[in-house]
Amino acid sequence: MPADTPALVQHALEAALTEADRLAAAAGAETAVLVQAASRAVSGGKRLRARLCLAAAGACGAPVDSALAPAVRAAAALELFQAAALVHDDLMDASDTRRGEPAAHRWLAVAVESRPGADATRFGDSAAVLLGDLLLTMSATALHDAVADTEREVRRAAAAVYAEMSTEVALGQFLDLVAAHVPWHGEADLDRAWRVVRAKSARYSVELPLALGARLAGADDATTAWFTAIGSHVGTAFQLRDDLLGVFGDPEVTGKPAGDDLREGKRTVLVALAALAGSDADREHLLGALGHPDLDAAAIAQLRALLERTGAVAQVEALIAQHTAEAHRLLEAPPTLVADTAELEALVAAATQRSA
Repeated sequence: MPADTPALVQHALEAALTEADRLAAAAGAETAVLVQAASRAVSGGKRLRARLCLAAAGACGAPVDSALAPAVRAAAALELFQAAALVHDDLMDASDTRRGEPAAHRWLAVAVESRPGADATRFGDSAAVLLGDLLLTMSATALHDAVADTEREVRRAAAAVYAEMSTEVALGQFLDLVAAHVPWHGEADLDRAWRVVRAKSARYSVELPLALGARLAGADDATTAWFTAIGSHVGTAFQLRDDLLGVFGDPEVTGKPAGDDLREGKRTVLVALAALAGSDADREHLLGALGHPDLDAAAIAQLRALLERTGAVAQVEALIAQHTAEAHRLLEAPPTLVADTAELEALVAAATQRSA
């Protein structure tokens, strides 16, 4: 993969933002702030989904050395989709920050001057809904443009992957919302937590970006299935690592307050395992504290100790190691149509060994 791949994806993103700027200018000067917020939303980040898409496409022989290449434009579509998902996720979780900066709804609340007595918080929340919608539209447009000149079967296959991803993310987000709202039901909560891992993160973060890249290169079903099998394992390890970072991560690295997942009431696999393995007192403490936005450092420290004491942290680390090993095993036997797995191997390591 070319060393300037991030720059190529950035170029494609800037083209999408330029078009949004043009439409905003026609709609009126007031709408410029929404495009500015969109630009904020797509800046920074690891570009993991874009890099996975390009790694799969490049491994199958598709060009990835031009900002106009279908795979590069599709990679930009994935980044726009990711930005939309994060905007909506932060709003639903009432998160204050993202990557060390104000979350989109917090930024929008103060980006427009309020009249006396106006509810700036409600304005920011409402504007963030529209921002997410705008980014989703930009993403769909970017994918449409990416495949416009490709063969019919490639267009159909790419559109199917994108539609599957879009639907699954919405369903996974709803599962996550339900999990934080309903009473604890033991094994059923663990089962739901695993379904959230798959639908909300593993599939859309790793598996489907790989599938999209493979399909854009014209890969057959067997080759695409190899990529998705790797993606399933890597995506699961990626989300389990994310669950650990949401509790134990360094705020200076993650850009989020320490223990934020606990304040937001996330019933992750980590939390479900601890609740099942702990004593009645442990479970009552954990579930009673989960979701309280005012948890202080001492309370977070107690919950961290509980998660470790019950063996849940060790279990999650073991699961990460298991899924990572399975991904590496698959990488050792690529299909004949896959020419080079070096970039994919590097991304597997980056996704499973990360600290942010």
